[in-house]
Amino acid sequence: MLELAILGLLLEAPMHGYELRKRLTGLLGAFRAFSYGSLYPALRRLQTDGLIAEDAGPDTLVKRRARRVYQLTPLGKQRFAELVADTGPQNYTDDGFGVHLAFFSRTPAEARMRILEGRRRQVEERREGLREAVDRASGTLDRYTRQLHQLGLESSEREVRWLNEVIAAEQAGPPVTPNPTSVSKTEGEPDHG
Repeated sequence: MLELAILGLLLEAPMHGYELRKRLTGLLGAFRAFSYGSLYPALRRLQTDGLIAEDAGPDTLVKRRARRVYQLTPLGKQRFAELVADTGPQNYTDDGFGVHLAFFSRTPAEARMRILEGRRRQVEERREGLREAVDRASGTLDRYTRQLHQLGLESSEREVRWLNEVIAAEQAGPPVTPNPTSVSKTEGEPDHG
């Protein structure tokens, strides 16, 4: 999933590692933050695979070490398109779904629907498992553990409702925006045409 996130951000503009990490954290939230220990090996791997290239930058005689600026190659753009169109089960997991969702505006409509429906199935299964666990162990759990299970159950129910709303919106199609040139005049407004 880190590959998709890096390629997606570099699609917008070339950037150096620190900026890339900052944008990843902003895009995916602090709880899915990537460390430099995982970011730089991923950048080297993407570079080795020919998906990104290091921009040489201006030739200046600066004594401090220059920042490495990474940019997407044509092969990287192709790989990004493949990744956002992928509808495999790894895209339904918590981490996979979150990263994929961040790039839904660039994901083909059919792939978005398959990913949303797959995620919904996965969360519904988790919800049912939690319901069964709460029912089975309700008499044997202390109140804190029971509250923890209840919190997980409520979270799953909330996510299923949200997914149902997103899927319904996807099925309805893109929102209609008013055409500014066809704005009707208000009653009583003079006709200057």
